[in-house]
Amino acid sequence: MAEAELNQLPGYVRLSRSGELEERARRAHEMLRDCVVCPQECHVNRVEDETGFCRTGLLPRVSSYSPHFGEEPPLVGRNGSGTIFFSGCNMRCEFCQNFEVSQCGVGGAVPCEDLAAIMLHLQDRRCHNINFVSPSHVVPQILRAVALAALQGLSLPLVYNSGGYDSVDTLRLLDGVIDIYMPDAKYGRDDVALELSHAPDYTARMRAALAEMHRQVGDLKVRDGIAVRGMIIRHLVLPGNLANSEIVMKFIADEISRDSYVNIMAQYHPAWRAAEGGRGPVLAALQRPITAREYRYAIDCAKENGLSRGFP
Repeated sequence: MAEAELNQLPGYVRLSRSGELEERARRAHEMLRDCVVCPQECHVNRVEDETGFCRTGLLPRVSSYSPHFGEEPPLVGRNGSGTIFFSGCNMRCEFCQNFEVSQCGVGGAVPCEDLAAIMLHLQDRRCHNINFVSPSHVVPQILRAVALAALQGLSLPLVYNSGGYDSVDTLRLLDGVIDIYMPDAKYGRDDVALELSHAPDYTARMRAALAEMHRQVGDLKVRDGIAVRGMIIRHLVLPGNLANSEIVMKFIADEISRDSYVNIMAQYHPAWRAAEGGRGPVLAALQRPITAREYRYAIDCAKENGLSRGFP
């Protein structure tokens, strides 16, 4: 392959050719022996199949995979985003709308060879990208599977679709591997993050993670309507402004970029524990959908901070 042609391919293809991708996968695997892959830092030996907060041992667990048409338009295009939904999560959101997968363990263990085959299958389906959903706790396994798939011709952009609760040290192993980062910026306050998502020190971890992601890939770049590189940030508006949208939008504008693509999401509805009621005033506040006024407030916060991409 000519040098110019190789430079048009995703970075992980070039890292595969140099042997660096396999080395990254090896280093990430070693992190599993005393697991600090994510900010929960459980220190269990996942190589021996011990499990911690995410309830995932050595093998990744996959609940489903398919071309997906419900993601942001720059990811979906005409043929869909090739989503792979991982079971388990390094957060426990009390209102999770995907709780069967994230909290209840729906899905099966998948060897890395099979995960690589899934990626190649989605490429054969003409998906525009490979979209790893809830990947924060399985980065070593993803790196290993990408290394295997790259040797077999995988060449689609890779999307890292996380809750934003990511370890910077782990993210650095993905530098040059991930093309598009799509993290949540869920909360502006740690006390809310701890109560609603059981994620200690969420705001500092999220801010550091998003800064590292942006350092790696920059603002979203779109070619012929399809995202090819960069970052999409998601923010779910919560009832009673529990997410503190004004804090989140100011952070994105001041510390990431005013050209950030921010999807301000209005689809909150009571689910999982939030639908059960009780357990204190914060959870009680989550027992209704958001209002149009609450959504407009989040949009206004974004605009007042100079943000303009990704929302009405």
